[in-house]
Amino acid sequence: MTSWKINKLKEGNTPMSYETIKYEVAEQILTITLNRPDKLNAFNSVMLQEMIEALDAADADDGIRAIIVTGAGRGFCAGADLSSGADTFDRDVRRGPVKRLANGKVDYSDAAVRDGGGQLTLRIFKCLKPVIAAVNGPAVGIGVTMQLAMDIRIASENARFGFVFSQRGIVPEAASSWFLPRIVGISQALEWCYTGRVFPAQEALSGRLVSKVVPSDELLPTARALAREIAAKTAPVSIALIRQMMWRMLGADDPMEAHKVDSRGIYARGRSDDVKEGVVSFLEKRPAEFRNKVSSDMPDYFPWWQEREYE
Repeated sequence: MTSWKINKLKEGNTPMSYETIKYEVAEQILTITLNRPDKLNAFNSVMLQEMIEALDAADADDGIRAIIVTGAGRGFCAGADLSSGADTFDRDVRRGPVKRLANGKVDYSDAAVRDGGGQLTLRIFKCLKPVIAAVNGPAVGIGVTMQLAMDIRIASENARFGFVFSQRGIVPEAASSWFLPRIVGISQALEWCYTGRVFPAQEALSGRLVSKVVPSDELLPTARALAREIAAKTAPVSIALIRQMMWRMLGADDPMEAHKVDSRGIYARGRSDDVKEGVVSFLEKRPAEFRNKVSSDMPDYFPWWQEREYE
């Protein structure tokens, strides 16, 4: 992957046309639709690249305030495209032999070894816009692990989930060994990953994988209502900071780390035009008009939103 900067794409640029996803913006909400319905939106290398490009474009576009990810047809994502059969997960066969050390052992620093699903979830993790998964149908393998880096997951009654890796002889990917226990707890994460079974939306709700389950015809309206509430009432720079602060503090080993980041954020934002507007609009009992932009007004006190490398 190449390096990415927030100013790589300018506001108003039209993203390229896509082969495996749809990119649609309305009411300041980007909807990314996984679009291989004839294959239940199975994940392949093209979808990986296009998802990352779409997220790059969204982060660079100040007209986008929230992102919804859903699937075309009756599925969300059926997991990795298995059309290569037994060689589906054999990197040496599919990409050519990886580098070897002098002793003949695999050089695990070779970029060819990297898990594609993990490249996507790391990109979602670094996103500056809130990401909502609207899970419309089956979501297994990478179809569920890609959701773990998204902020809110809403499921249709038709949704099904499965961490099926143990039943395929492989291991969980997409950095899910970091994300999943933090979301649902270690015992629930291990139960689902040990068994590899596919489970219904209500079990996902009970296990805290999703925040709500709704009838299928209410799924996108529910997701859009939440996205509109974020877009209409909040300061985009604050949202970008909150998203990064919350996710990254999951890995902090002491609350002092949060205090350091909070203090910098309160100081930097406290002097901003957005905060002045937020207070005055509240006192005047009118909607706020936040004018600070993610593309130009992010504080420089932490390097999370400087240059991002995907090597």
